[in-house]
Amino acid sequence: MKRLGPDDDPDRLYTVTGGRSRSADDRTLDLVTLIVSECDPTPGMQSEHARILTMCRRPLAVVEVAAELRMPVSVVRILLSDLLDRGQVTARHPRTPATAQLPAADLLKEVLDALHRL
Repeated sequence: MKRLGPDDDPDRLYTVTGGRSRSADDRTLDLVTLIVSECDPTPGMQSEHARILTMCRRPLAVVEVAAELRMPVSVVRILLSDLLDRGQVTARHPRTPATAQLPAADLLKEVLDALHRL
């Protein structure tokens, strides 16, 4: 069994999120949603928020932000929602199959047949 380290302390995570277990709205941030900073960190800002703004100068997926911060995705989603509410980051959601154009079934069959012939 893995021992909890200082970064895994549940009390710390409770403090980081202000005791919240989910964001105020029902905004869903998929694991692959890309986050992009819209501003630089400001003095007095929560350190986790500042780190997110710094690391997301280029688009970064929610799961990558969580890995970099070494925090659970659920906690990072709360932090990202705070930043989204303030307009400090934008979220680029992945296209869903309903909005994405999928290749025709006959084209996929031809590709599959060609792969089998290899």
